[in-house]
Amino acid sequence: MSTTPTITWPEDRSDRTDQSDRSDQPARSARWHSESCAPPPRRVVVADDRTKAATAYQLACEGTALLWQGDFHNARQLLKSMSRRIERKSNPTRPDATPAESFHLHRRARGHRARVLGRLLVLLEDDHSLTLRRAPDVRRACTEAYGPPRGDRAVSLTELLGVIGAHQWREKGVEVPAVGAGMRIHPHYGVFSPVRGEYIDLVAKAPLPANPRTAFDLGTGTGVLAAVLARRGLSHVVATDISARALACARENAERLGLADRIEVTGPDLYPEGRADLVVCNPPWLPARPTSTVEQGVYDPDGTMLHGFLNGLAAHLNPGGEGWLVLSDLAEHLGLRKREDLLTAITTAGLRVTTRLDTSPRHPRARDTTDPLHRARTAEVTSLWRLIPD
Repeated sequence: MSTTPTITWPEDRSDRTDQSDRSDQPARSARWHSESCAPPPRRVVVADDRTKAATAYQLACEGTALLWQGDFHNARQLLKSMSRRIERKSNPTRPDATPAESFHLHRRARGHRARVLGRLLVLLEDDHSLTLRRAPDVRRACTEAYGPPRGDRAVSLTELLGVIGAHQWREKGVEVPAVGAGMRIHPHYGVFSPVRGEYIDLVAKAPLPANPRTAFDLGTGTGVLAAVLARRGLSHVVATDISARALACARENAERLGLADRIEVTGPDLYPEGRADLVVCNPPWLPARPTSTVEQGVYDPDGTMLHGFLNGLAAHLNPGGEGWLVLSDLAEHLGLRKREDLLTAITTAGLRVTTRLDTSPRHPRARDTTDPLHRARTAEVTSLWRLIPD
């Protein structure tokens, strides 16, 4: 039987990071939660406004977590100070590294940074409130991310800041002209936000097959591509996803846009039952293992979703139908996949390419010369591959 992981820390507020442990002190505990599935820290000490950044950084590097009980804004400043120390000591690149080695070094450095910064913790009370000085009201944001409160919950401050940011994006939304002038898509926590508009524009502009009525949108996420297809005149779009958060997000966006009568959201299988005139899939672009929920929108271990789409396409197309694969070649520039591998996978699935539409990235990271992966990002091309059974 599985048990809920917990953390324990000394209840006596006089026990601080600069004092030795006292095993006779009364202890308090709370449930541990981590969206990245990080294990609960074995040792937790109390930290507050008197805690020095150097002390916090050293303890976090050693594996000790710090439960913050001071001012909320001071906690954010401490997090920034710890981050600067990590950057000064980290060197995630090598001049002689191959693109693939640079990618893995970059991910390793980011993983180390996430682990160290993730050891600064805060306690959410049994109503999701944060009882720190100058703390914002995070109850609604936490309920959106975690569901109804079920007792005290300890989380990393970095995760909580992500929850707060996601709530703000959910409230504001992302303007997507392809779904209508002034229309917005509202991403939920843990669902990849459609901030890169170039792949959406490809789906909005690609020539449709003759007289299409039905479409499948595989791995729908926010439902943005399903909405684009419905706006283009498809009378019935079935949107699928393995994530419960994505399914709820896609349904909500379909309702906001007035498209709930055209868009059916279902899961968790990749393909729904039946066939369609058009099947669209925008799988995660990099064949690597995600380390968090949000990263599932970026990393596709061993290209599982990509191959699942290709291998199932012919059996799910109506006569005269076609499949659209929306995929960046960033993995090729990073040495994680070869173009020949993709073409072989298409052929092996009994498919052939009719045309390919290309576009260049417009996001800010493509112009960031300090990015360790800048060269690959600059060369990146996103393509819509139009596929039909061979």
